[in-house]
Amino acid sequence: MFDSILSCLNYLFSAKRKLFQNIYQITGFHPTKITCYEQALRHHSVSEKIHQSGTKNSNERLEYLGDAILNGVIADYLFKKFPFKEEGFLTEMRSKIVSRASLNDLALKIGLSKLVEYDKRSMQNVNLRNSIFGNALEAFIGAIFLDKGFDKTRWFITEKLIRFHIDVDKLKETETNFKGRLIEYSQKLDKPVEFEVLEEVINKQKIYTARILIDRVVFGEAKHTNKKQAEQMAAQKTMDELKNKGEEISNGF
Repeated sequence: MFDSILSCLNYLFSAKRKLFQNIYQITGFHPTKITCYEQALRHHSVSEKIHQSGTKNSNERLEYLGDAILNGVIADYLFKKFPFKEEGFLTEMRSKIVSRASLNDLALKIGLSKLVEYDKRSMQNVNLRNSIFGNALEAFIGAIFLDKGFDKTRWFITEKLIRFHIDVDKLKETETNFKGRLIEYSQKLDKPVEFEVLEEVINKQKIYTARILIDRVVFGEAKHTNKKQAEQMAAQKTMDELKNKGEEISNGF
């Protein structure tokens, strides 16, 4: 306890004072292992090699950790909130909450986006811009876990993120699984739907291009750094295009 207080005092009178205060404003508690948060807020575009294996001091490893913890906490939260809902509903609700777009929006709302270090040229890539802050939020959650443990991390997710920034009941009515809806459409009207995904590397960043073909005609195409997100965006464009084709196709939905 004394060591923790001493650590806090040291940060308050150090060059890292501003970061210390920003983390406190976002989380509601004083950080102890400030280096964990520094790494969580460092995008790979400005990171340095720290191991002969090629590992960099970016937030990617912490993103992996935070993603696992976030999914577990959200799953537990939804399981308790909806005691009579089946697995399919719970899975879809969790997907809505932890989607790239949702996490990116959360990072903006809590002010985390202002703390992320990244190469400003990266923001010229619209796909990267739509995920960089959400990825940092997952890494930030990983940093909280390493610093404060699971209970504090769960408190942060439920009390600071869900309680103030996510309307779970409203989210139930929000359509996000466009790919699933499109598959239903194809089955109802017996129309063959094909999903094509191409992968390319641009400036060391993987970019996925998803294309959807109906009767071998391209109806929707989208690019994103996340494969599933690219497919969902392409499916949404396809649904919009189909609905614009006329009442008969629209009724297929």
